[in-house]
Amino acid sequence: MKSKLAMSLAIIGLGYAWAANATWDEKFWNPKPLADDVILPMPCDGAMAFRKVAIPLNKPLEDYNITLGQEGDDWGYVEQSRQEHIAGSFPEKGGKGRYYLMAKYELSDLQYRALSGECPTTDMKGRLPKVSIGWMDAMVFANQYNLWLRKEKLSALPEDDGQAGFLRLPTETEWEFAARGGLAVSPAEFRDRHFPMPEGLNGYVWFAGAQSANGKLQLTGLLKPNPLGLHDILGNAAEMMFDPFRLNKLDRLHGKAGGYVVRGGSYMTPQADIRSSLRGEEPYYANAGENTTKSTGVRLVLVSTTLTSRERVNEIEKEWQSLGTDKKETPAGKADDSLKNLNAISAKVQDDALKKQLEQLRGELRANSQLRDEQRDQAIRTSLQLGAFLCTKMKDDGEFYDRLNQLFTKTCAAGSQLDANCSRRQEQLGQHQKALDFITSYYADTLVDMGTTYDKPLIEPQVAVALQQMAARGKTNLNGYLDTYWKNLQGYWKDGKVAREAWLNSCKKNN
Repeated sequence: MKSKLAMSLAIIGLGYAWAANATWDEKFWNPKPLADDVILPMPCDGAMAFRKVAIPLNKPLEDYNITLGQEGDDWGYVEQSRQEHIAGSFPEKGGKGRYYLMAKYELSDLQYRALSGECPTTDMKGRLPKVSIGWMDAMVFANQYNLWLRKEKLSALPEDDGQAGFLRLPTETEWEFAARGGLAVSPAEFRDRHFPMPEGLNGYVWFAGAQSANGKLQLTGLLKPNPLGLHDILGNAAEMMFDPFRLNKLDRLHGKAGGYVVRGGSYMTPQADIRSSLRGEEPYYANAGENTTKSTGVRLVLVSTTLTSRERVNEIEKEWQSLGTDKKETPAGKADDSLKNLNAISAKVQDDALKKQLEQLRGELRANSQLRDEQRDQAIRTSLQLGAFLCTKMKDDGEFYDRLNQLFTKTCAAGSQLDANCSRRQEQLGQHQKALDFITSYYADTLVDMGTTYDKPLIEPQVAVALQQMAARGKTNLNGYLDTYWKNLQGYWKDGKVAREAWLNSCKKNN
């Protein structure tokens, strides 16, 4: 009997001669459609739905710092929190950040069979996640799908620098960033045990127990999605990762690579164990064959290659040479001068061992400088968003104070005898005046502190990134306030005046 791999290769050799005799109703592959879903065609007139996972950076070497895992000693050797970085594959229109695509649902049995060589009959059972396949089988499936798309529907694939994207299993970083909600949640929500679930866990996750999955795999898309529109990202079927499993050694992963990683938990996972940081290891092989389990499935991502063209390589090389050598951070470019001095010393050294040591020191200085720059940029973005929020608070408090003052003036005219109500209103007016003064002073302190700590060349690029972050969380209503904060900051640089009253009025003008 032929192996699955041999059968798959035979199918490829036949040139994908699928009979196009099936047309799938959308309920079989996208039961909860959204306007911004990205749809890829499949054989048999089928399809697979994807969701964008946005990253608010665009340059080839820019990546976004995130914290994954969880704090605490429980399962620390597997899940201890650590710093990671993530970047997008495909450019957004207008150069505003990048994104990669993640399948909206777990790979279904129907979609898996569509690549088998015969068009399956569509039925509701076909919406069950495809489980009981090995990691190698998942790779073969992704390969078959990629080859079919390139032969039959190449134009359906998004491009980066003229190169079509490709499908694969997600990395752990790609998966956990998306599972936590990516940019669509606040930083605090991102670090919670799982993404926000207003209706409770039962509305979003299939887990073990009679009150949920009750020991059975469930159809994809029955429950609510996470903030990025991904269904069953936690629970139902655990999901294979592209990465080999590694233990956690406090702030980094251990050096030994083992089996493959599974994430998200399944319908057999207890409710108390459902969390975004949940990691497990599965061996690639068991006994005489591939390891398979009835609770592990697949969710694909659509990404791009990195070194796409000579022009892109030149861009990356130029950007890399500038890493850790930014003069803008320190007065007189001291960090950059130190590196130049070190280069000059190294060039004069004849001893090879000493030259290697100097080169290692130079690399460490650049790396430390680059880390400092990334942390600085993150601090700037946080301050910008704080400024925008404080501007909204000033508007709300200022308008409330104005209404209260008008009411007081109308009912308690100057010179009249104050009755008990007027006395109470006057006291309230005074309290709100103090509250408004406090928030206005806080806004002013924040703006002045930022204006004296950083300059325009450092802040301006981060304004665009902060706008993308807020837009991803559905906070575009703050864009005008951020713009106002940015204009007030530039005004402060120009004249050096702490214009509290003018800044208050500028925030009140936002609609």
